[in-house]
Amino acid sequence: MKRNNKNNNYSEDLSKEDNMTQEQESFVQNDNINDNLSEEEDTLTDEEAVEEETLQEKYDELNNSYLRLHAEFDNYRKRTLKEKMDIIKSGGEKVLTEMIPLIDDFERALDTVQNADDKKAIVEGLELIYAKFVSFINQNGVKEMEAIGEPFDADKFEAITTIPVQDKAQKDMVVDCIQKGYMLNEKVIRFPKVIVGK
Repeated sequence: MKRNNKNNNYSEDLSKEDNMTQEQESFVQNDNINDNLSEEEDTLTDEEAVEEETLQEKYDELNNSYLRLHAEFDNYRKRTLKEKMDIIKSGGEKVLTEMIPLIDDFERALDTVQNADDKKAIVEGLELIYAKFVSFINQNGVKEMEAIGEPFDADKFEAITTIPVQDKAQKDMVVDCIQKGYMLNEKVIRFPKVIVGK
């Protein structure tokens, strides 16, 4: 019986050792699994860190690009505004310098009118100045608008009044022009004041 007890104790001891060995193996396996998981986490963390760095670099690059582009556009806007202001200030300079000879002609004509007795010479001088002035405005894109005999168009003419006409062909036509109209490069800059037949 003692022997049986010893055998039982021995069996229990073996069983305990087996259990301990199994627990140790389980612990070692768990430890290995944990090590593997932590290595994978480290790998994932490294990959995430690299990805985050890449994204940060792209963000910084795009942000710098945006800031440069914004600054360039701001400089462009300021430069074009300055150029526009310069054009507006000096835009009329060319026209005005070309008008100075006309002023000279008018001054000479005024001197001549005061000292001359020949009315015909005065009229010829004024006609020459007038022709020179008309030529000047034509060279700068200003053209006189034809009005008399044209059908009335409210977009092109300003009607002062209407008069009854006997000829039906003149009905709704411009029969007289009180003040001439002018166009600058196909844009009406002064509407002709006209009388329309009714």
